[in-house]
Amino acid sequence: MNRIASTAAVAAALLTTSAFAQAPATRSNQARAQSNQQAKGPVPDVLFAAAAASGGLAEVNVSQIGLQRATDPELKQFSLQMVDEHTKLNQELMTLTAQKRIAIPQAIDARAQFCAESLAGLTGPEFDKCYAKAQLVIHMDSVAMFKAEAERGQDPDMKALAAKALPKIEEHLRMIKPIAMRYEKDNTEDRSAVQAGHKESSR
Repeated sequence: MNRIASTAAVAAALLTTSAFAQAPATRSNQARAQSNQQAKGPVPDVLFAAAAASGGLAEVNVSQIGLQRATDPELKQFSLQMVDEHTKLNQELMTLTAQKRIAIPQAIDARAQFCAESLAGLTGPEFDKCYAKAQLVIHMDSVAMFKAEAERGQDPDMKALAAKALPKIEEHLRMIKPIAMRYEKDNTEDRSAVQAGHKESSR
């Protein structure tokens, strides 16, 4: 898979993530209204457990790829921390769900596998840029999911786990956001420079 195709594949994988991953500034008024309406109802604990388990496995998997392939020192350090902290969180969730006899995924799903394999096809700065974007999207999704369970879950133990984990996941989001934004800014500046060059050469 060439670089352009790989980048497109990663983008496609990211676009198929949960609607929670959309930045609020990009949502229409209608979408926000629907989201607010949905926020009034309780969160099904079994669905949260399954989604959190799937997301946690995906996070560890993609972070391991980042640990191996990232060239940005900040991303390497971030990856190491994510592998450690999300592995612990996954174990806590597995212990709780086992006690409550709730079945959860034991392996990453097809979407996460597709995203991981797409990232694995990239190298250097291109990998760093797409990997940072992937981590941003994953953590935006996770924050919304854990916050919803912490506030509107029905099982007290599951709610407590989500409330305990939420500050740490929010911290992860605060860590990765400026890194991802830096790559986005660099990408915008590169496009502007190319466009300026084209205009100059056409004179």
